[in-house]
Amino acid sequence: MSYENHQALTGLTLGKSTDYRDTYDASLLQGVPRSLNRDPLGLRADALPFVGGDIWTLYELSWLNARGLPQVAVGQVELDHASQNLVESKSFKLYLNSFNQTKFTSLEEVQRTLERDLRACAQGDVSVALYRLNELEGQPIAHFNGTCIDDQDIEVDNYEFSTEYLETAASGKIVEETLVSHLLKSNCLITHQPDWGSVQIQYRGPKIDREKLLRYLVSFRHHNEFHEQCVERIFNDIQRFCQPETLSVYARYTRRGGLDINPWRTNTDFVPATGRLVRQ
Repeated sequence: MSYENHQALTGLTLGKSTDYRDTYDASLLQGVPRSLNRDPLGLRADALPFVGGDIWTLYELSWLNARGLPQVAVGQVELDHASQNLVESKSFKLYLNSFNQTKFTSLEEVQRTLERDLRACAQGDVSVALYRLNELEGQPIAHFNGTCIDDQDIEVDNYEFSTEYLETAASGKIVEETLVSHLLKSNCLITHQPDWGSVQIQYRGPKIDREKLLRYLVSFRHHNEFHEQCVERIFNDIQRFCQPETLSVYARYTRRGGLDINPWRTNTDFVPATGRLVRQ
């Protein structure tokens, strides 16, 4: 399962001292092959069991207009699940910083530049939407619909990743439900810094034991993987051991460096809500 020392990761700026550039430089973006975690899971690019995307929110986006006046916006970026690469988050931050002292003629030019560069890095479809601040002011904090499974009176003493909890988690009774946990915590694959998230699991199939599901999610606490990889692992494990007819997994992680990452994977017509949660 470990691929931390894979040669595809050795050239990343993540975990290394770097200079911050404030003039536009698309070469700062770095991609990580999605195959790194998909291959060990037995997931083939031409036969993936899900569709979905990685939704990024850009909170620290600034550039200069044609007359040199600083501009700011909030961005929403979505990478398609089928792109060859995910975008490494530190490189994304460094790339966005390179806009800070660069002149652009319009908001639309910034949007087109982001879309072009991110598509080249991801080697796949990317959509970009930019919002002026007044377009977003007053938006309420969102919440995940579903039943929260966190308030269980259970004793936990294992924080090492394990799929064993799911192996006997599904019963014969067919249900359709949405379960939510705010206790997802994993760690960056390279730096091992903590990543905090909330996860929504929507499925139809044999009823999943909520205690065992919670123990499984808590077992990510010492697990080292990128956000997108954790969500695909959760989807794959639930699909494998619980065998639901339909399944959607959507996680929203807290922001770091002005970015939050919100991956979702589904085998049905699930549409993710994009409002930020209370910890974002």
